[in-house]
Amino acid sequence: MTRVAAIDCGTNSIRLLVADATVSDSASGAGTTGHITDLDRRMTIVRLGQGVDRTGRLAPEALERTFAACREYAAVIKELGAERVRFVATSASRDAENREEFTRGVLDILGVEPEVISGDQEAEFSFTGATKELPGDGDYLVVDIGGGSTEFVVGSSGVEAARSVDIGCVRMTERHHPGDPATPEQIAAIRADIEAALDLAEATVPLREPRTLVGLAGSVTTIAAISLGLTGYDSAAIHHSRISHEEVAAITGRLLASTHEERTAIPVLHPGRIDVIAAGALVLLAVMERTGAREVVVSEHDILDGIAWSIA
Repeated sequence: MTRVAAIDCGTNSIRLLVADATVSDSASGAGTTGHITDLDRRMTIVRLGQGVDRTGRLAPEALERTFAACREYAAVIKELGAERVRFVATSASRDAENREEFTRGVLDILGVEPEVISGDQEAEFSFTGATKELPGDGDYLVVDIGGGSTEFVVGSSGVEAARSVDIGCVRMTERHHPGDPATPEQIAAIRADIEAALDLAEATVPLREPRTLVGLAGSVTTIAAISLGLTGYDSAAIHHSRISHEEVAAITGRLLASTHEERTAIPVLHPGRIDVIAAGALVLLAVMERTGAREVVVSEHDILDGIAWSIA
């Protein structure tokens, strides 16, 4: 058993998982099996990608929010005695001209250098985290809707095809500035961006072939929480819930037609997602329409768990 700490720093949030991981060779000789026991799992909205799509740089205030979260996480890692730590940074850091400033800050605080990974690496971590506990003979399309990008991964026991495209909920919101509520013209512009990105993804990944759509990350889990009628965020209830296409369409329409005040009144909607959740929902709806998926299986296990497995 190894105690590991995995950190996933995306465009909108930074997350920490400290866990005990047990890994062994499978009886069949086809790879490894094991189990991860959570000790601490937390998320902080830092909006590291604030303005990156427009300026190409990480904003000073966004860096400071991120470094403050890193200091909190460093204390948790020390208290729980993690033996191995891995810090992975994704879309916003890939796009930023001044990412070395981010790298130096994280190294000073946590003592580990953040790995600014490619979209393909991000896709592989997401797939591993999402499917490790699902049946090994499944045929999955894993879709990870982040703040800056969305990853598409197809596979069964492993990754067969993957593509990352720039249609995250923060990026779409900052690019199109939807009103309060969004106008039909603004919705159409966001949708056109999403459809163009899906065309790119489909050139590499057979989106329409897999039988099971698995959805990851905050936009998807929030939609699930709304669908389930939760009054507070309940990870156990959300994990592996199944949300129909009709329900996703209804919630997306509701979010796009709502004002900031109306979204604020949704009890399970994190304050850091109020202004970007409608764009995230629109990405999920477009994916379901493109693939013909009648439902999405929602997973609370994602890139963060994939990073933990990679350390173990």
